[in-house]
Amino acid sequence: MTTELTHYIDGQHVKGGSGRFSDVMNPATGEVQGRVPLASVDEMNEAIARAAEAQKAWGATNPQRRARVMMKFGQLINEHMDELAELVSREHGKTLPDGRGDVQRGLEVVEVCMGAPHMLKGEFTDDGGPGIDLYSMRQPLGVVAGITPFNFPAMIPLWKMAPALVSGNAMILKPSERCPSTSLRLAELLKEAGLPDGVLQVVNGDKEAVDAILDNETIAAVGFVGSTPIAQYIYGRAASNGKRAQCFGGAKNHMIIMPDADLDKAADALVGAGYGAAGERCMAISVAVPVGEETADKLRDKLVPRIEKLRVGPYTSEDEVDYGPVITAAAKERIERLIGSGVDEGADLVIDGRGFSLQGYEDGYFVGPSFFDHVKPEMEIYREEIFGPVLSQVRAGTYEEALKLTMDNPYGNGTAIYTADGDTARDFAHRVNVGMVGINFPIPVPLSYHTFGGWKKSAFGDLNQYGPDAFRFYTKTKTVTARWFSGIKEGGEFNFKAMD
Repeated sequence: MTTELTHYIDGQHVKGGSGRFSDVMNPATGEVQGRVPLASVDEMNEAIARAAEAQKAWGATNPQRRARVMMKFGQLINEHMDELAELVSREHGKTLPDGRGDVQRGLEVVEVCMGAPHMLKGEFTDDGGPGIDLYSMRQPLGVVAGITPFNFPAMIPLWKMAPALVSGNAMILKPSERCPSTSLRLAELLKEAGLPDGVLQVVNGDKEAVDAILDNETIAAVGFVGSTPIAQYIYGRAASNGKRAQCFGGAKNHMIIMPDADLDKAADALVGAGYGAAGERCMAISVAVPVGEETADKLRDKLVPRIEKLRVGPYTSEDEVDYGPVITAAAKERIERLIGSGVDEGADLVIDGRGFSLQGYEDGYFVGPSFFDHVKPEMEIYREEIFGPVLSQVRAGTYEEALKLTMDNPYGNGTAIYTADGDTARDFAHRVNVGMVGINFPIPVPLSYHTFGGWKKSAFGDLNQYGPDAFRFYTKTKTVTARWFSGIKEGGEFNFKAMD
């Protein structure tokens, strides 16, 4: 059965009027399970205009009352956790535990936003001059936009909407047209939590809708997560139109494994970080860098049996599975082509995941786990973000060589090192030019009261996602210098004695 999806405008589900639609696929079966409308420029502009009207009263609402909406919203997310995880898994294909994790990491940002009254406090200087006080206030930008990817249908929309809304803005959320249902359901829960109609508008669409956001003068800021080329495009077009932008792109995350590391723990971490969610995570570890041939050989021996035991299947399977299908047939074809290029360029394909087939799901977008050894930096499988269940091992002779590999890579989202030596770990953390670093920790996504963001070609813009940076991004600072006169002499001079 095919579900007809909608936009969510002014607190109501609204059918699309453009006449254009996109199929929402079931990645496990290859079947169409829904149709989502793609907004026209006029539809997007109308949604933005209505959001601007709704924002006036919402922006004037005090932060404590806005935070209470977040408190109720967090409660509702908890109550509907299983339902939301099911929506995530049904359209993305990830396992239900991964789906719950997707929702949970978004919920944690909502929980931090319950403390908005503290985060939005300004500064005050008493008696900065004779009878002069200075103070600042943080005020909402107005209408902002979030453009979110398919791989985290709950987490990243929540990362965008929670701090934006609690700061007093209205938001236009354009979720991925591949996984739109979770965002639509979250909008319903926000209304139930007390968010006024129109403050959050969920508008589905493709590039036409994105360009309408970027060109609309009312939109003050844009947050995006996706591939690097599109992040660069959105950042450039938003900036040229005078908007704030925070745009997060691709990754090629390395894990360095030192000779003194616990190799069992490192191997377990690599399997979880490399193959979880079918590798469709911007913080996935896709490159293992063991230092020394002996370390590399031992690590390979530990990785192979672990990888071979991975279970691949649909989230609906009665048997426990480790990961599901990739998002589209095109993604599967690209991943398998890149695996072939690694073979052609001389890498050692230890485990080949191409041609994976699952009985009863032959048309699904499943890719078996693949593992390469003796990968070289010039190879395409090293240079490209594969975004699939493929782990490459690049052997380094020394720590400095391993560090250089990480630092020379054009991406800088996340990295990790496994070692028992504190000096090496500290040196790595201080020197590596990557935004998020794990020490004996494979996927160093910071807790929600810190902040998430990469470096180099993984991120464009000055401020990161969630945490204190989110409140800075979604507000502007106004500074007031105030002086109150107690008495004035002739000629306009201040009478200091009048203050005695």
